[in-house]
Amino acid sequence: MLVTGGAGFIGSHLAEELVDRGREVVVADDFSRGSLDNVRHLEDDVELRAVDLTTREGCLRAVEGVDHVFHLAASVGGIHYIQRENVGGLTPSVLMNQHMLEAARTTDVDRFLFASSACIYRQQHDSLNLFTEDQAIPANPHSTYGWAKVLGEVACDAYQEDCDIATSSVRIFNCYGPRESLDPDSSHVIPSLCRKVIEADDGDSIELFGDGTQERGFIYVTDLVRGMIDVIEKKGDGEAINLGNSRDVVSMNELAERIIAISGKDLDIEHDRSKPTGTDKYACDMTRINEELDWRPEVRLDDGLRRVYEWAEDELDVQREVVAADGGTP
Repeated sequence: MLVTGGAGFIGSHLAEELVDRGREVVVADDFSRGSLDNVRHLEDDVELRAVDLTTREGCLRAVEGVDHVFHLAASVGGIHYIQRENVGGLTPSVLMNQHMLEAARTTDVDRFLFASSACIYRQQHDSLNLFTEDQAIPANPHSTYGWAKVLGEVACDAYQEDCDIATSSVRIFNCYGPRESLDPDSSHVIPSLCRKVIEADDGDSIELFGDGTQERGFIYVTDLVRGMIDVIEKKGDGEAINLGNSRDVVSMNELAERIIAISGKDLDIEHDRSKPTGTDKYACDMTRINEELDWRPEVRLDDGLRRVYEWAEDELDVQREVVAADGGTP
């Protein structure tokens, strides 16, 4: 089984789960965002292929000898990245998606799973959006990143219709967990908030983008990869399906408060209304995946947040030690 982007956050957890299930795993990555550290513990159990998936040649090397493809590689980042990138959010992903599907077709791959995104949806109304799969059409995403995911879904459906390959797409809603980027310029909201809280002194404050009323439903990474494996094994009809968690929907203010509570610090929350906030409210309607695959998330938000916070503390300690050893400052 091939995991593209397998040295990244989600990809490394997926590769780990596949190894635990006794599968033969290939990880393809160019390591521009993914890290060898994420898969170092798997180096005896997976085959690493350092390839450029924006090229036909790189994709053909990646799929050699595999029968199942989990295509996670994409040009991606947090809200800062998605809202400032146009060509960067579109072109690399579109090239990877098309080259990967062609490579899978020409090498007779049996099953192909495309990692799509909740970013294909556009806000529909003022109450909490529990998006159903049919609300993706007509398409009108906020970003070129979202458009790249729309095009990927369309391509997967076309290859399922016209070629001998079973494809599926999963629309991922707000996944979080250990190994996410902690880079302030590109991190998603949960690792970003964990870093802010960890680095704040007791009695200080942390900053949120917007007024903090934006609401999200978050899915822990182990639940996500379990759902992805279920989808590639049980679907293959070319259709897209939501993969997320609408049981634990919280505002950004409440999310920050929960992380602060984990830290044990006394911190205030300040708001910067000039910064990008994304869609005000969204989570996924889980009806289809519940009914078709009998899949449900298992990790509750408070448990997941504590795991990420403790991981982030350890990771930032290591980073500070490395910087200190080099004679610099964090």
